[in-house]
Amino acid sequence: MDISRMFRTEEGKNYFFTFALVSTLFLLWGTCNGMIDVMDKHFQDYLHLSKAQSAWVQFAHYLGYLLMALPASWLARKLGYKGGIIAGLMLVSLGGFWFIPATNISAFWAFLSGVCLIAMGLTILETVANPYTTVLGSKKYAATRINFAQSFNGIGWIFGPIIGGAFFYSSKGAAVAQGRLYIPYMVIAIIVLAMAVIFYFANVPDLNTEDEYNLSEPDPAGIKRSIWSHPHFTGAMAAQFLYVAAQAGIFSFFINYITEEIPAISQNMAKSWFFIDRTIMRNGNYFVNEKGAAFLLGTIGFPLFLLGRATGAAILRKLKAHKMVGAYALINVFLCFLVTLKLGWVSVSAVFLCFLFMSIMFPTIFALGIYGLGIQAKKASGFIVMAIIGGAIMPKLMGYLGDVYNMSVSFIMPMCCFALIALYGYSWSKLSKAGGIAELSSAKE
Repeated sequence: MDISRMFRTEEGKNYFFTFALVSTLFLLWGTCNGMIDVMDKHFQDYLHLSKAQSAWVQFAHYLGYLLMALPASWLARKLGYKGGIIAGLMLVSLGGFWFIPATNISAFWAFLSGVCLIAMGLTILETVANPYTTVLGSKKYAATRINFAQSFNGIGWIFGPIIGGAFFYSSKGAAVAQGRLYIPYMVIAIIVLAMAVIFYFANVPDLNTEDEYNLSEPDPAGIKRSIWSHPHFTGAMAAQFLYVAAQAGIFSFFINYITEEIPAISQNMAKSWFFIDRTIMRNGNYFVNEKGAAFLLGTIGFPLFLLGRATGAAILRKLKAHKMVGAYALINVFLCFLVTLKLGWVSVSAVFLCFLFMSIMFPTIFALGIYGLGIQAKKASGFIVMAIIGGAIMPKLMGYLGDVYNMSVSFIMPMCCFALIALYGYSWSKLSKAGGIAELSSAKE
């Protein structure tokens, strides 16, 4: 199939360049999110926090999404996609520069403030960019396009832990790493300012999804139709809450899991280039240390996440999106169950495979949620992004389970989340009354 069809509308307009430009935003927030996921363990070491306490980093991050989701939706409607993107970039830049004085203050609240501020800017970008990708071409490739764009997000997830691991951890101790925490954020702030200038001069047309449910028209009683009357949208909010809860928990406690649960590695492996300076000796055996865990996250975990996004975008051109969400969620239920059984390397492999099979969930749930909502998709997008608050609440439960029991047992939390997501996926056709989302799965022409 000619891939250019993905970006060509029924009227013949091609939005490939606009799509490519918007995709850089996905790379940006993937990098920022990936850095956050290696920050928890740093503060556990530097401030002597428990796992549940360190989850305040995730709480601050996702609190930014909660606070800014509805204002971001309003900005998207008032300023359009282009104005919303520029506003989001400026806020991310402000948050990045804040890390300079925060490093001098060297207090937990100061860093949490910077994390929250950047997240607020990212909220605007996600609220705008996610629905925008679904309209940059034929509607039947909407889920494919958003997953393709989210592949760049996956690349950012790879860079994030590697960059964060290089600056947030040091062989000289947590205090040394603390003094250079601002460096990657300052660089990001400068890059983001340059991106804002590029978007200011770029052609970013304001487009909307097709209004399948006539939401722009009043019902026979003269009452304006509401997005809340569509259970496929409200169900997407719940599913997104659960997905981000599971993702944030697995990502943020990955380093804890690897350093606490992974079996010992051989001396030859510990001395190899892959693990050099990334191991610690305990009771005469070599184990992966925090720096090594961050390296594994960036070189194995997130590449699998990216692979899932890339292959998922291809598979979605042939399979129905809601069934794919259901199937992938059920696979992750099984994988999390294997982790809780503490089966050594089998459980470790299951953790990595979770990255692969949860990869397509966020963008696909997003596309399923805004399906057919027309101009109201911008408003719906804000509420679906607000559901990201699940990443602030549920990881604290996972951290609590890790503190009281162990990190293997803590995977009960994401396991339950994935089970409920599977229920949404398999119920979507009835909830939307679409009779099988042909518009979001691309049968061959």
